[in-house]
Amino acid sequence: MKIDLVTIFPGILEGPFKESMIKRAADRGLVDIDLVDLRKYTYDRHRQVDDAPYGGGYGMILKPEPLFEAVEDLKNKSVCEGTWVILLTPQGQRFNQHRALKLAEKKHLILICGRYEGVDERVRVALVDEEISIGDYVLTGGELAAAVVVDAVVRLLPGFLEDEASADESFSELLLEYPHYTRPAAYRGMEVPPVLLSGNHSEIGCWRRKQSLKRTYERRPDLLQQADLLPKEKVFLEEIKKQQS
Repeated sequence: MKIDLVTIFPGILEGPFKESMIKRAADRGLVDIDLVDLRKYTYDRHRQVDDAPYGGGYGMILKPEPLFEAVEDLKNKSVCEGTWVILLTPQGQRFNQHRALKLAEKKHLILICGRYEGVDERVRVALVDEEISIGDYVLTGGELAAAVVVDAVVRLLPGFLEDEASADESFSELLLEYPHYTRPAAYRGMEVPPVLLSGNHSEIGCWRRKQSLKRTYERRPDLLQQADLLPKEKVFLEEIKKQQS
């Protein structure tokens, strides 16, 4: 996968992609991440990328010319088919695991990191394929949101994780992940559930599934409305509801 991040502050994004598993994915050739300085697509002496809004108002707006030229140049240079352009904005659709899975199927992503009061509306209308928000709050810019999206997408690429590891993660089946334990078996009076020490993989799997259902009910009951549950799992949830009522 090729990922281009268009920003006026590339330094913000240098650290996250030079560490840990994202760096290893790049070293292994699973992903090629480039930070694109939007100011390279300006031609005035001051390299201006923003201007005051027509009609007055607070703040500055990112100009259309450099954004159009940057995206068009990146598309022309790309050897991948089907470039997908994303604008990071608080007005976008909420980002989630399902959306990450869809983006992981793309070959070339261009992420535009919004700044100031936003971008010229013509960018959104004519240049962008999708608008994404990582939550109902406002950041100083789209760089941190872009880093979140890239991290969530890259870890889903084939070869990044074992299939079994990603299958059990929170939100993979619209359920939260079950609790984990490691050594020691007892610590400060708290013991690991005996079933995890039994070696019986069938019983361990059953316990983990029930814990996943229980945790989802307690923390994110909204997810259960969309989850595909077996009849016996629905019965288990009803028992949990009765116990906690």
